[in-house]
Amino acid sequence: MCGSTFIFYKTKTTDVVRTQLSASIMMVVVMDCMALGVFHLGLFLPQILRHKGEYFFLIMQVYSDFFDVKTIFCILQHINTPILYDLMMLFSERWKRLKEAHSQLLSRRNEPEILGNGIFTRYKYPVLTAEHTPLEWRYDLNPDTNPFLMQRIGINAVFNAGAIKFNGRYIVAARVEGYDRKSFFAIAESPNGVDNFRFWNKPVVMPQTNDPDTNVYDIRLTLHEDGWIYGIFCTERKDPTAPEGDTVMAVAAAGIARTKDLVNWERLNDLKSHSGQQRNVVLHPEFVDGKYALYTRPQDGFINVGSGGGIGFGLCDDIAHAEIFEEKIIDNKIYHTIKEVKNGMGPAPIKTPEGWLCLAHGVRNTAAGLRYVLYMFMTALDNPTKVIYQPGGYFLAPKYMERVGDVSNVVFSNGWIADDDGRVLIYYASSDTRLHVAETSVDQLVDYCKNTPQDNLHSHLSVQSIINLVDNNNFYTNNLK
Repeated sequence: MCGSTFIFYKTKTTDVVRTQLSASIMMVVVMDCMALGVFHLGLFLPQILRHKGEYFFLIMQVYSDFFDVKTIFCILQHINTPILYDLMMLFSERWKRLKEAHSQLLSRRNEPEILGNGIFTRYKYPVLTAEHTPLEWRYDLNPDTNPFLMQRIGINAVFNAGAIKFNGRYIVAARVEGYDRKSFFAIAESPNGVDNFRFWNKPVVMPQTNDPDTNVYDIRLTLHEDGWIYGIFCTERKDPTAPEGDTVMAVAAAGIARTKDLVNWERLNDLKSHSGQQRNVVLHPEFVDGKYALYTRPQDGFINVGSGGGIGFGLCDDIAHAEIFEEKIIDNKIYHTIKEVKNGMGPAPIKTPEGWLCLAHGVRNTAAGLRYVLYMFMTALDNPTKVIYQPGGYFLAPKYMERVGDVSNVVFSNGWIADDDGRVLIYYASSDTRLHVAETSVDQLVDYCKNTPQDNLHSHLSVQSIINLVDNNNFYTNNLK
């Protein structure tokens, strides 16, 4: 009887005209009471919960066609007080399972790939995803206001993170995007930099300027020699010149904030430049000629660089009121390369005895849309505007499932950490969805930059580079076992 009644519930809630439900459910109640040997209608719901837990949800589904949730619980409370206890058991069990699954995800050990390319080693699992965010950010844990333990605030993605070593811990300032499309920053830390990342209790509270941000994202963290940790990020606002009815036009600028503890932030004025809109602005970690130095990416519009583009470099006297009057392009976008559409600096460069290691992203067009990859170059130690090595092609590109996400075929990095022993952890996001890590070293990156052939911009010259490598390898291939 109970099994057939279960099917009856299901078909009635999907296929039968709604006006028949009130009579049908009362008939089912009587049938179930008889099958369970319960003849007092007031005991029906608690009995069903104890014998067949799923029945409660089916009954609730039917009732909810006629009453709101608050009214339903008033009815259930008057039917029999024990129903509230059974409901709490369901709530508690769901919370227990959510916590267990979340704990397992956070404590999962990451695994390096078995055989990499010798330049860096990818890790198997993303270090941060939407599911890593604290449950308390997403769920209302009050049974009175959230009896079904529904997710109230949805997190869509966690990606594009700034990074820094702070108090012996590996810290990322991740871009977290909600279901509502608004991004914010949140700090997560790990003991080893490759797994066990856990978010701090609350997201970053970023102070506002007189012109509030509509959206913020892609923060770069720089520990500057002046003693402050700076965060420079893209701030997006509606274009004030947009025609009436336009809900797309936007303006991008570089927001600037600083902190000593990654909790309390001081918001400074946005960067003022004289070359259009700005994205991908990065603070150099040292003074240059006694001034603050910034890598820029001037562009004509919010998305398109137009006549702008390339990675620029400029100086300013006062970071609290940053203004750049002159920008020098140090790395241009180039036709038929990985950076033919646009390019931009990634994180702040790493200082080595042989020069500054720079990680950047390049964008090209394809039949499937824009493709974002990472590439590298080095600049002179005494002159950050002078490029001394530039290996051809991409350094890291989306691979396998990294190609799938909200904005497909994209990798992007705005954070890396260099340990004192030379180990380097590169935090890169895939397809605007999740955050990964790759491990390498300063020595490997310098070797890669110095000894990888540059892009000679023509197919026949690319072939010649391969032939040169084959000829040079002849001796070794005959002697290697």
